[in-house]
Amino acid sequence: MADPDATASLTCWVLARPDDPGLRVLDPPPPGVRFVVGHHPEAFDEADAPAALLDCWAGPQLLAASLAKAPRLRWLHSRSAGLDRVLLPQVVAHPALVTSGSGPFSAALAEFVAAALFFFAKDLRRLVEDQHARAWRPAEMRMLAGQTLGVVGYGDIGRAVAARLRPFGMRVLALRRRVELSAADPLVDELVPPGRLPELMARADAVVVATPLTADTRGLVGASAIAAMKPTSVLVNVGRGPVVDEAALVSALEERRIRGAALDVFEHEPLPETHPFWRMDNVLVSPHCADHVPGWVEAAMRLFLDNLERFRRSQPLLNVADKQRGY
Repeated sequence: MADPDATASLTCWVLARPDDPGLRVLDPPPPGVRFVVGHHPEAFDEADAPAALLDCWAGPQLLAASLAKAPRLRWLHSRSAGLDRVLLPQVVAHPALVTSGSGPFSAALAEFVAAALFFFAKDLRRLVEDQHARAWRPAEMRMLAGQTLGVVGYGDIGRAVAARLRPFGMRVLALRRRVELSAADPLVDELVPPGRLPELMARADAVVVATPLTADTRGLVGASAIAAMKPTSVLVNVGRGPVVDEAALVSALEERRIRGAALDVFEHEPLPETHPFWRMDNVLVSPHCADHVPGWVEAAMRLFLDNLERFRRSQPLLNVADKQRGY
């Protein structure tokens, strides 16, 4: 990275590995900004106190150590859309604003959801297997048109999912904590609060989990919710693994109580080699990369730079998190 101007008026610590591909977006830095990049706490020992801090998935230990060196920090930005790894007790207690990287990832995740639903509706696994076996086995396929899509967590990702699947004729049933925020949304046929999750699970032909991981959502889609699903329904998780009770989902899939599941996130990552999901023919496994499309890191960094300019101009920041709620 090019040497920043020594007279820079704003210092930003960037918690990132030196080979992080997003760093090239920060070079050269905006006029009046000095970036200090490091992946170890010692990297910031001699650095000027930061006004802003960018966390590029550096991990909780580095984040906590860096925060301890910056008691007057005013703003912390996470490149990740989810904040479950960022909102440490030290971060919640710190007076700095926290913003998330929500937005650039939503379209790619929504396309993955669409692909997953077509994967099961058209039974693409069977078609590929039959092609390899040179087996001519005509079978009935399903249409998405006329089905009900249940979205658990109707935020930016959930809305992007609805925008892509409603044109295929799916009816959208969406769950969010503050239903009034989407009351006038033309993409939603019906909104329900979290207390009606079992109803959503029972009515939906496909359930998409897109909620962030918080104390309230950990295990939200539990055994009773999964048991309410139709035998023909599919569950897709693009939120966070621990939102879904993995053991209950494994049981439902092994017993063929639901049609299948497409999972981009898991309780433990990488997914252990001995995990049942690997061998199940009714599961589509994606190694937490559904949003890894060309330019995804750069787009996330540009969101940070946009917020950085807002910060410098004392304008409202994008994606300000509620630290108590966890998103």
